[in-house]
Amino acid sequence: MTITEAIAPKQQQAIPPATPSLPDLLSLQRKAFLKDPNPSYQERVARLKALKKALLSNQDALLTALDEDFGGRSRSESSITEIIPNLGSIHYTIKRLKKWMQPSKRKLNPQLMPASAKVVYQPLGVVGIVAPFNYPLFLSLSPLLTILAAGNRAMIKMSEFTPKTSALVARIIEQTFPADLVTVVCGDAQVAAEFTNLHFDHIIFTGSTAVGHHVMQAAAKNLTPVTLELGGKSPVIVDNDFPIQEAAQRVCYAKALNAGQTCVAPDYVLVKNDQKAAFIEHYLNAFRKMYATVNGNNDYTSIINDRHHQRLLTLLEDAKARGATIHTAGNEEVNDGSRRIPIHLIENPTDSMGIMQEEIFGPLLPVIGIDSLDEAIQFVQQRPRPLALYYFGSDTKNQEAVLEQTHSGGVCINECLLHVAVEDMPFGGIGPSGMGQYHGYEGFLTFSKAKAVLTKGKLNSTKLIYPPYGGWLQKKMLGFISGRK
Repeated sequence: MTITEAIAPKQQQAIPPATPSLPDLLSLQRKAFLKDPNPSYQERVARLKALKKALLSNQDALLTALDEDFGGRSRSESSITEIIPNLGSIHYTIKRLKKWMQPSKRKLNPQLMPASAKVVYQPLGVVGIVAPFNYPLFLSLSPLLTILAAGNRAMIKMSEFTPKTSALVARIIEQTFPADLVTVVCGDAQVAAEFTNLHFDHIIFTGSTAVGHHVMQAAAKNLTPVTLELGGKSPVIVDNDFPIQEAAQRVCYAKALNAGQTCVAPDYVLVKNDQKAAFIEHYLNAFRKMYATVNGNNDYTSIINDRHHQRLLTLLEDAKARGATIHTAGNEEVNDGSRRIPIHLIENPTDSMGIMQEEIFGPLLPVIGIDSLDEAIQFVQQRPRPLALYYFGSDTKNQEAVLEQTHSGGVCINECLLHVAVEDMPFGGIGPSGMGQYHGYEGFLTFSKAKAVLTKGKLNSTKLIYPPYGGWLQKKMLGFISGRK
């Protein structure tokens, strides 16, 4: 044996395996899907149970990673918003999946008899998931569990803004599923662009409206269907007949959760002029009660990175410079080394301010005085359709007026945010706030092809309408059909 021959194997072992390219990963999953295009109920349940086990086994490490990525995030808050909802959705889905998978029988017109008609729900294939930074675990695994329930395979692009959580999710998925079933991709915006240009069978993207345009354009090149979960400026309308202190407290919790970095967070408040001062006072008191201090408070989440932190400070300074009145819960200086921003209420903002032109995605909340419910409804109607709308009022006629005269992805009456936690309701936007929907049964339908199937036997009654036309029996039959009510 020569020296070259002796050292060659060692050199080969030292070379790390090449990382598969994105097209190679997609090809791997597509080939696997073609071998198993319609997984059984038992296979799908096993995959969901494996995901549940992985979540439970790694929840402590996941909570730590989320805290470190945000530079300060409550473990309790992460558990409430990221871990528990996924576990609940898995349980809910497993309990109902067998029924969802059953073909749906449909009725036939008499002229088509004898025959039968049904709709079968077929997996789409390989689905791409683009997850955002604000809830990186919930907004990656929540669509994943529905995609697996529908019998698909999935590739997940995690956010580069949460590197530790993204890397941990990648490792957990790798240990839980084969790469030809589920795989995780990490990387920057360039990787995300390449990812969305892949010829998936469906793409679900959660993020900003601006990026949503690019995702849809990329998907259009391949005629790939998309589900876009965007955001926008979700309004709160507070009417006179609901306790103002209670409304302020509920809005405050929803806005302070994750420091406002929530796609369905309240983005501005419309409140009657004679109650505006009381709302502001009760809101600030509620914040002080929930967060006695911001500096060093592990219950209050930090802004995800320096760029978003500076963006929020710029919006605040712009509002001040343009004449808005700013209210805070105190003059506390945050010097704990984090990017925490105390809550700020911006009274009477104008449309010229940046804070009224873009989704805020942080703990800044404009408060706008109105004279009537009609004025509030018109204010909402004149702006892009939001992902959520929140109405506080006890009068059922006014509740119905808001529901009927405004458009939004979802609505809470006398509450904020919690409609997203209802597993038996669809979640999705409308227009600038998104398209399509998922969660629960609607999610199963989104990630399935509802295939219409007509089945006939040997007896063919349809030949009665074959050419040549004009026979007496044909005329009689067509006359009966056209006159049938």
